Amino acid sequence: MIVTAHITIDAPRAKVWAAIADIEHAAATVSGIKKIEIVDRPANGLVGLKWRETRILFDKPATVEKWITDAADNAFYTAKAVSDGFIFVSTKRLSESNGVTTLTDTHESLPQSLKARIMVIPMALFFKGVIRKAVMQDLNDFKASVE
Repeated sequence: MIVTAHITIDAPRAKVWAAIADIEHAAATVSGIKKIEIVDRPANGLVGLKWRETRILFDKPATVEKWITDAADNAFYTAKAVSDGFIFVSTKRLSESNGVTTLTDTHESLPQSLKARIMVIPMALFFKGVIRKAVMQDLNDFKASVE
């Protein structure tokens, strides 16, 4: 299952990048994130950064460990998480035109177990909208912090 959302932000790419790449302080920017704990920090850049992220899902705290697998400064980063038989891959990507930046966020849920493969159908039917709403809230929070 893939969910993609985007938002335009009236700010240059570098300013938006600074906001989305500041994962350590994301809980202060993104209302859906309740806590960030840095687990491993690379010597430089984002690739290899690992953190625990706690969000409230269905009225309960849910913590998942994420790590950045690929990144290019001021362009994109890709993070992975593994939970409940799924690999979750999310990519934040920036493009800019005339001082306005488009932030695109794509989340892909890749089932790895038989149970997860069975869960994909109800996820696509019932939870895709919930995920899209959460992603859009994150994007709106970044926009509000930058503009």
